[in-house]
Amino acid sequence: GDVMRPRLLAGVGHNTTPPRAMASLRLLRRGCCTAPAGFAQPSRVWGKSSLRCGALGMKCGMTQAWQPDGKVVPLTIIEVQDVQVVQAKRVPTSEGEGLNLQLGSGWQKRKRLNRPDAGQFESRGLPLKRYLREFRVSEDAQLPVGTTICARHFVPGQFVDVQGTSKGKGFEGVMRRYGFAGQPRSHGHSLSHRSGGSLGGAAGSLYATRVMPGKKMPGRMGGKVRTAHSLLVYRVDAEHGLVYLKGTIPGGKGSLVRLKDATRKRMDTSGRGHHRLPPFPTWLPGDDETGGDVTEAPLARPL
Repeated sequence: GDVMRPRLLAGVGHNTTPPRAMASLRLLRRGCCTAPAGFAQPSRVWGKSSLRCGALGMKCGMTQAWQPDGKVVPLTIIEVQDVQVVQAKRVPTSEGEGLNLQLGSGWQKRKRLNRPDAGQFESRGLPLKRYLREFRVSEDAQLPVGTTICARHFVPGQFVDVQGTSKGKGFEGVMRRYGFAGQPRSHGHSLSHRSGGSLGGAAGSLYATRVMPGKKMPGRMGGKVRTAHSLLVYRVDAEHGLVYLKGTIPGGKGSLVRLKDATRKRMDTSGRGHHRLPPFPTWLPGDDETGGDVTEAPLARPL
């Protein structure tokens, strides 16, 4: 059967692009107005060095689909809702100066923000956001403040990198943390079956009776930022703001994740690949909606 859509969380999906920002975007697309000072009008053509921003999403869980030959495809569902451009920042880099786009996501109450944090949203006419993250972009991929990043930012068939915080497991031993085999379950190993064994000692070296740096020992496991590279975008449900990725990603249900175009797989900008190019610098109202609200990768379709 078809994959099931997760239930959308309460309070998500109410924030939209401010009317002033939407009007400026339409005028910019039609060429009826000029861009503000310090803002370069976005180009809609991919370049060799083009680097567009990513998106913020929430991990909803996992499901599966079936290929025509009967193989099961594991899918991770990510919800992309209420993602907007908050500001553009110039940051120093090794090559001089770079451009970062700060994106905001989620919904936040006013009483949970202090006056300076709430002021940066209110001064720009944006709804309050819970999360703020930055993405490095090229000059031709700059977007005006208030632009909405939706699920149509990605297309089925492309590859993305997903960054999230792995599940915290607490303080664990070496057998679970590193997969050690443990000690023999025989005579002479009382109450030490799950220990890590010797820590090295002197090993014949003069004055080297110490634990060497990097020794695998018990400690806190999980709870670290990890990146899953080159995951296939299997399906995009624009109506509900869902992106289906082939494989698993770090983090638990409801956790925040960062999505961006894959860095280890070169983007085919010639247009002759097996999938159409993602919209550049993002999907804007009025763009072509080929495939409708739900599009799937042509490599594998569920029965």
